[in-house]
Amino acid sequence: MSASSAFNDEKGGSSSVGEPEYGHDPASGGIFSSDYKRHDDLKEMLDSNKDSLKLEAMKRIVAMIARGKNASDLFPAVVKNVACKNIEVKKLVYVYLVRYAEEQQDLALLSISTFQRGLKDPNQLIRASALRVLSSIRVTIIVPIMMLAIKEAASDMSPYVRKTAAHAIPKLYSLDPEQKDQLIEVIEKLLADKTTLVAGSVVMAFEEVCPERIDLIHKNYRKLCNLLIDVEEWGQVVIINMLTRYARTQFLNPNMNESLLEEGGDKTFYGSDEDDEDEEEDKEKKAEAHALAKRKPYVMDPDHRLLLRNTKPLLQSRNAAVVMAVAQLYFHLAPKAEVGVIAKALVRLLRSHSEVQYVVLQNVATMTIKRRGMFEPYLKSFYIRSTDPTQIKVLKLEVLTNLANETNISTILREFQTYIKSMDKDFVAATIQAIGRCATNIGEVRDTCLNGLVQLLSNRDELVVAESVVVIKKLLQMQPEKHSDIIKHMAKLTDNIQVPMARASILWLIGEYCEHVPKIAPDVLRKMAKSFTNEEDIVKLQIINLAAKLYLTNSKQTKLLTQYVLNLAKYDQNYDIRDRARFIRQLIVPTEKSGALSKYAKKLFLALKPAPVLESPFKDRDHFQLGSLSHLLNAKAGGYQELPDWPEAAPDPSVRNVEVKESVFTLLERVTTLTSVPEWTKCSSREKRKEKKVEKPFYSDSEGESGPTESADSESDSASGSESGSGSEESGSGSESEESEEGSESEEEEEEEEEVKDKKKKKKELKKPVQESESEQSSEEERKHARKSKPRKSDSESESEEEDESESESSPSESEESESEAEVKKKKKAAESKPPSKPVKKESKKEKKEMSLLDLDDFEPTPSPQVTPVNTFLSNSLVTDLEGLSLSDSVLSPATIAPSSALKSYELLHRITGEGLSVEYCFSRQPFSPDGNMVAVQMQFTNNATSETKNLHMEDVKLQSGMRVKEFPEIELLPAGETATAVMGIDFCDSTQAANFQLCTHTRKFFVSIQPPVGELMRPVFLTENEFKKEQGQLMGMNEITEKLTLDAKCRNEHAIVQRVTTAANLSRVPCGSDKECSPPLPPPKHPVHRFAGRTVTSSSLVLVTVATKEEGAAQLTVNCEKMVIGTMLVKDILLALTQ
Repeated sequence: MSASSAFNDEKGGSSSVGEPEYGHDPASGGIFSSDYKRHDDLKEMLDSNKDSLKLEAMKRIVAMIARGKNASDLFPAVVKNVACKNIEVKKLVYVYLVRYAEEQQDLALLSISTFQRGLKDPNQLIRASALRVLSSIRVTIIVPIMMLAIKEAASDMSPYVRKTAAHAIPKLYSLDPEQKDQLIEVIEKLLADKTTLVAGSVVMAFEEVCPERIDLIHKNYRKLCNLLIDVEEWGQVVIINMLTRYARTQFLNPNMNESLLEEGGDKTFYGSDEDDEDEEEDKEKKAEAHALAKRKPYVMDPDHRLLLRNTKPLLQSRNAAVVMAVAQLYFHLAPKAEVGVIAKALVRLLRSHSEVQYVVLQNVATMTIKRRGMFEPYLKSFYIRSTDPTQIKVLKLEVLTNLANETNISTILREFQTYIKSMDKDFVAATIQAIGRCATNIGEVRDTCLNGLVQLLSNRDELVVAESVVVIKKLLQMQPEKHSDIIKHMAKLTDNIQVPMARASILWLIGEYCEHVPKIAPDVLRKMAKSFTNEEDIVKLQIINLAAKLYLTNSKQTKLLTQYVLNLAKYDQNYDIRDRARFIRQLIVPTEKSGALSKYAKKLFLALKPAPVLESPFKDRDHFQLGSLSHLLNAKAGGYQELPDWPEAAPDPSVRNVEVKESVFTLLERVTTLTSVPEWTKCSSREKRKEKKVEKPFYSDSEGESGPTESADSESDSASGSESGSGSEESGSGSESEESEEGSESEEEEEEEEEVKDKKKKKKELKKPVQESESEQSSEEERKHARKSKPRKSDSESESEEEDESESESSPSESEESESEAEVKKKKKAAESKPPSKPVKKESKKEKKEMSLLDLDDFEPTPSPQVTPVNTFLSNSLVTDLEGLSLSDSVLSPATIAPSSALKSYELLHRITGEGLSVEYCFSRQPFSPDGNMVAVQMQFTNNATSETKNLHMEDVKLQSGMRVKEFPEIELLPAGETATAVMGIDFCDSTQAANFQLCTHTRKFFVSIQPPVGELMRPVFLTENEFKKEQGQLMGMNEITEKLTLDAKCRNEHAIVQRVTTAANLSRVPCGSDKECSPPLPPPKHPVHRFAGRTVTSSSLVLVTVATKEEGAAQLTVNCEKMVIGTMLVKDILLALTQ
């Protein structure tokens, strides 16, 4: 269809095809008259009484708008229908009004009352649309009405309307910035919203209106982290970028202990490799850095870990912007050892459209300068395809050059050889520059590269030759004396090469190193003097320089030539060349007028010049936040917010604490603490280790998949990785327990509200003894007091004390058995006098008896077929039983209560990710009966959904070589609201690698992974002190690691040290023996030595730990282990446990 016919169609078809229309005044026909009749049919339909006609008209109008046609003249006809009863028509009217309200403000203002009525409409879509239209009318007079509408919508029942309110906030702010304070109040209210629909929009409003008010984020930080996975994609991008900036102001730099290492070791890619002094300085700096790392072990804030853990799954998002946002977050916030996980996700994005590739490669190029090792395994993904656009090719070249090192340079240079044959000249030039950069940065291949570039000088393509000359010039500056042949070869090229930059480079080289080519240089000057007038300005300047240098070194041959060149330059058209000639003449040809400078002419011209450093154009881009427009342009774009520097000292983390009602579960924890049985033995009891489960294992569950990239990063990574890892898990535990607390609170709240009320009184009574039992200081004082007043104790207490003191007796098993039985009987009698508390006590006593019997055969696997579930959940009968507990009971006196906590649970599957199914696991520290070489992992499944879950089982187990898994038996049915427990066995092969598998229900499959802390890879073993010393003597040298430390103030007594070590690792206490270190009659030695022993579960390698205490809290930790890696990791964990 011709253009004119299309035009006529739009005008309503008033004239025939191709026939122009003319009109002189509005009354005469033509263009103007047709304008009046335009859209008449639509107007009629909008005025009709039938909703179906109105709906059809609105559909056609909205379709016109979508095609980009102007429908503004229909505004009066459309706006009349804003009060239409038909919801479908109303929606479309609002869509139209949002588009044209800004243009037709006067008419829109007439309908304000209708929009206000729309804000009260029962339909949420109408309410939201009315607010959207209202905020699109940009007239200052209605600002108060808009503000009122936004405030009301912010409290609306519908999350969709609240989301629209969040969208309206930036519109109102841009219209009237003075409303900022009121808008901040609304933002604060919406930030507290718990729905995923609102989260992204309100954070966007926060970023537009008050990005500096990070205090609004504190209370909502954890909620935003937990909601992140379910927010819509663009909301995720906004929230992640905001949280990146937030985290940079609130947490410490996780790589702080490596900054010195980087300064020393990261002379990296751009430094010269040959300075011995520099290397010595590096060693000193590294030593300083290691000393610093030992002095201040970095511990990651639990909230920092929460952010990293909750953003990691988004690396699998289908939206490239989300993946890029998570990648920049990890790059700016994660410990160096964990950043590697983003490499795979970014490489995946390279399969996307060229626009996405361009942005991703820009960011990868910046990352590869700081963290080369991350992308080395994916080198081949950056190879160039012939179909790539030039800008993508150049960026991939940049990345390949940054990744080049001694091991892969041969592969990369082979690639470059192929690229030089390309038809794309810009790309070829970039490749030659890349070869030059590789040659400067990697000394071993410098000669190879030079030879290759010299061969290119005979290429037919002038551009290739020219670029090669420029690069060769830079490389020759590094060691010119070796390469006089190349300089001669290049001198011959002056006849052929016409590219000005290349000719200038050759002339500069010959002038600079004229001593190396004394015969050729004057001849080159002669040829250049001939063609001087026809040369480009850049070449003329170099001819003058060459003449001056030759005059100073070989004036016999070149005096006349130099004068001739200077005379030509004196009358040149370019003033730069005239000035240069005048200046050089005065400098090299002394006259009476010449100043003092002419004496130093030779020093000025022939001074040693440093070789140029060929740097990446991306070297200094990382001060812009990755993924931002400013980073892409390498210039600050409008609206860009700087990435804050890390704080020197961590701000107060308690600002993020949110007060939540204590749930029944937290009460249960308190009560189990109170009713926990006394410690039978000070150290070798497995039961005690079980109760005081380690708080901070070595790896966090989010670290497992970093893959091979971590080790490749740099030497410093291994140190940093283990450090940050050990610190980081604390955060994991904190956030997980908080999540589960929130979850249980929200779901159980209604059913168990009454029980909670009943418990309130109890809690007040229970709090005091809990505090007493939990403070190590007070329990230590109790123990000292107990030793003094032994004869006055009740039988049961004195027996348990004796048991504590007499561990080293020759037959510990018999005495332990008889005493524990006596103890149980007495406790039972005491329990019977108080009927309500009876069931609890019986249960705990029975369990205790089993435990102490287990302890007798600690080093043999027990024949129990099933691991007893550890965490029991509160039942109604237990609640009533607990109410009868009285604190006066002798069983509960603080002297006999051990401070204990339940086994540490880890989250395997969150209830949101698992669609109602949540799974937690813990390492039960009990032998796994089907296979003694496996670690028992107890799993607890909770069905939070409203429907039942069937056929819970494992599939698709992915393990590192040598690892094995014994699957838990299938759970056929898990009703809604119920909990089930199962035990599986994993042979981790004495490594902390994760076991990955799919957890399947009858409808869904979830990818999960279990990663053990190093302390769970061992089992306790009983040794006497002499046996311990004998074994220790055989594990010296490489198998021994010693660290000095200062014990934490609360960890200076024997009990606390033993507890913390056995909590950090599943080891058994070695009783003191022959050297009378702690035999009962004598007072305990001033500085005792504590010894612990165990074997790794898979290979039965011995693990021996010694903590020798000294004056003023100083101590020495020694770990002897056949497996050095396990030893190193264990030292970190125990150090952390004893110093915190």
